Amino acid sequence: MAPDQGQQGSDTMAAKQHGYSDDKQAHINRLRRIEGQIRGLQRMVEDDQYCIDILTQTSAVNKALRSFALSMLDEHLKHCVAHAVANGGDEAEEKVREASDAIARLVRS
Repeated sequence: MAPDQGQQGSDTMAAKQHGYSDDKQAHINRLRRIEGQIRGLQRMVEDDQYCIDILTQTSAVNKALRSFALSMLDEHLKHCVAHAVANGGDEAEEKVREASDAIARLVRS
């Protein structure tokens, strides 16, 4: 496979920012908080914490990840999909299909 193969639109998107770029640091900070929650779960298991407490924390982590995923989806729709739709053609169809597939994955998870 060629180096750029599999990176759809790599030539056209290379000069463009991703939708989340303006809030990149906020997204990184959010992911670091989630990472901390995951490490907290690990410590809870290492310390033989009560099962229900671990499940409660697991639920909080899942909610945080879903919230992050929805935020990324929102950024994608507002930026990437909107841009592609404005340009029309095959790119628009592809971006809408990608978004639909991503929504389906989120709903199934």
